[in-house]
Amino acid sequence: MTTDVMGASIKRVEDPRFITGKGRYLDDIKLAGMTYMSILRSPYAHANIRSIDTTAAAAMPGVVLVLTGADIPYNPLPMAWPAGGSSGVVNNINTPRVLATDSVKWTGEGVAAVIAETAAQAVDALDAIVVDWEPLPVVVDAEKATQPGAPQLHENAPNNVVFNWTVGDKAGTDAAVDSAEVVVRQRIVNQRLIPNPMEVRGDIGVFNPGTDEYTIWMSSQTPHIQRLLLAAFVMGIPENKIRCISPDIGGAFGSKIFCYADMALCLFASKALDGRPVKWVETRRENYQSTIHGRDHITYLEIAGTREGEITGLRVKTFANLGGRLSTIGPGIPTTLYGRVLSGCYKIPNVYCEVTGVYTNTTFVDAYRGAGRPEATYVIERAMDLFADEIGMDPAEIRRRNFIAPDKFPYDNPSGLGTAVNGEKIYIDSGNYEPALDMALKTVGYDSLAKAKSDARARGKHLGLGLSTYIEVCGVAPSKWIGAVGEGWGAAMWESANLKIHLTGKVVLTMGTQPQGQGHETTYAQIIASELGLAMDDVIVQHSDTQGTPFGYGSYGSRTSSVGGTAAVKAAGKIREKARQYAAHMLEASVDDIEVVGAEYRVKGSPEKKKTLQEIAFALDLGFSLPAGMEPYLDETVYHDTPNCTWPFGTHIAIVEIDEETGKVDLVRYVAVDDVGKKINPMIVDGQLHGGIAQGVGQALWEGAVYGDDGQLLSGSMLDYAVPRASWFPNFELGETVTPSPVNPLGVKGVGEAGAIASTAAVANAVMDALSPFGIRHLDMPFTAPKVWRAMHDKEARS
Repeated sequence: MTTDVMGASIKRVEDPRFITGKGRYLDDIKLAGMTYMSILRSPYAHANIRSIDTTAAAAMPGVVLVLTGADIPYNPLPMAWPAGGSSGVVNNINTPRVLATDSVKWTGEGVAAVIAETAAQAVDALDAIVVDWEPLPVVVDAEKATQPGAPQLHENAPNNVVFNWTVGDKAGTDAAVDSAEVVVRQRIVNQRLIPNPMEVRGDIGVFNPGTDEYTIWMSSQTPHIQRLLLAAFVMGIPENKIRCISPDIGGAFGSKIFCYADMALCLFASKALDGRPVKWVETRRENYQSTIHGRDHITYLEIAGTREGEITGLRVKTFANLGGRLSTIGPGIPTTLYGRVLSGCYKIPNVYCEVTGVYTNTTFVDAYRGAGRPEATYVIERAMDLFADEIGMDPAEIRRRNFIAPDKFPYDNPSGLGTAVNGEKIYIDSGNYEPALDMALKTVGYDSLAKAKSDARARGKHLGLGLSTYIEVCGVAPSKWIGAVGEGWGAAMWESANLKIHLTGKVVLTMGTQPQGQGHETTYAQIIASELGLAMDDVIVQHSDTQGTPFGYGSYGSRTSSVGGTAAVKAAGKIREKARQYAAHMLEASVDDIEVVGAEYRVKGSPEKKKTLQEIAFALDLGFSLPAGMEPYLDETVYHDTPNCTWPFGTHIAIVEIDEETGKVDLVRYVAVDDVGKKINPMIVDGQLHGGIAQGVGQALWEGAVYGDDGQLLSGSMLDYAVPRASWFPNFELGETVTPSPVNPLGVKGVGEAGAIASTAAVANAVMDALSPFGIRHLDMPFTAPKVWRAMHDKEARS
């Protein structure tokens, strides 16, 4: 009998190849006749291109091809999430070209490419390209970009506005705020971040002149989507003429979801070279300049309520910086994934949000771990603390008083996810928030906070505790709902799974999702082993190649377990039912009399009469004796569209100490109680939480992409961008409550982004709590030592 592996902390089956250096990442791939590409990038944030002279570069040693935008007939890159009225540019008017032709909109936009026999020769030849530039005025701040007289980036976007998007009941919220007993207002900034995966992006393009087909290896989270976008929208060729392969990927955090210019550029160059492979791998500097950034919101919040702590209204105005041109799903992040979840886990009856998407002379902004949900959580959790401070109420108590009660589910979210459009509706299906809060408070010793603060003061420190009671929406969203609200044809969320049992009884599960370090090969194998009663060693999980896998939307939005996992469960169910029918035929019994126990198919009441799944597969695959109408072989494919999103939640608590003499902030304790539903592999869940917490804390305390007024990225390398170190963190104290999701048969919700969503607000609230004796109400992140020291010692630096 096989032991059920669901819920077991099994070591990841992927790890031996990774930790022994046997992983195969894009830069490990070597092909015969390989050439190497390097891209000339704009030194200006905003400029017209008068001319480009590539004559000298073409004559450099080893150079086989030099390209400019004028050489490439492809369309601009597509934008697949036309939220908030940005459908005016869905025909790519303001998305990047493969290489810029007439103007550049940010420092680092590509203008020419050199392909050479070696990577060094390609880089050297870039210096020989002469560009005649006409520098133009620059704007990098989203709010300032909308003001009269600001530099204009695009003729079709007056005042640099991409869209004005609203959600919620404006009249009701205005009335609630205007008539409220207490109203707290605050301007907050959610600063720009750089994703920083360990592996940078890259591509290898190969054209086959004999078949007129293309193959591209790409470090992408979404190979199937890239095949569609490149073929149908950029290159204008049949989709079956491109094969996309994603090898092992060294992290992504959302930055490898999107369609990038270099993908099409490698393919075009290979065709121009009659099929020689063209390889491009970005430098870390290029990664900082021209791979997407995240966050970058300026928000004005108003939270209203009573002095007894009842929140009655939330009104939010956000300027969302989308960069110089639109990325693939950029408009969807500050709209669907931000504005529609602003009320968090609270029963706020009146919520209204207005988002203005803005062009600026910066790198384009798109999904970065959490993608809109961290920004929304930061707004509501800072707002709850500010309101509690205003009325003199304990921060934990105000949250408790405003939680959505367990008996109110399914709950219609007033921020807009509960809005029915053409009969389609998303609702918060389940939750029980108070036990998670209670567990976290008990773990951290909340009742001893006053003593802890006193003890810290005796050591010259100011101690602060911050709460974040978050909710997250995962697997956004049912395809019918996305289509009904018209916020993104590229955001359909169904997923695929193909399951085969070979003649020898060995199993191959082929998925449409794409791992980047999450452990899919382990968790999917656990699912199938559990569903079919097999040993995990009998299951192989395949992915990442559009030629050999069913179409899938890839991995992002914490959707793999809930949507992809459900597709796998359904495929296993089909296999099990067919095996059951054939077992009845083999055992000369009625199908209704066959019971399944692990991998054995038995006759009820006669357990000695049985067949194993392996025996059934062998006989069925041979097909010597098949019932009428039954096809041979155990091979099933499922495409699963989720009926609703899933809703993880929890309470995170951060404790910080601030040195009064230096302003340095130390995170000394971190407690997280999360409810992610049932866990397939608790060890992998903990690892995901650890990584997400580290990234969220990094934003609060250290990280930030900084542009000068001239549009130069001042934090353009790891010397200037503060990626946190492991030694800067305490041990994370993790707890759990378990509220299974009713949306899928596994009861899972998703966990890949939860830590990043909750932790930033928890640390921010802790820092503000520590600074409260100085009369400091709010500071914007990151809370660096100089910023905090100035706030403590300079009244003008305080908000």
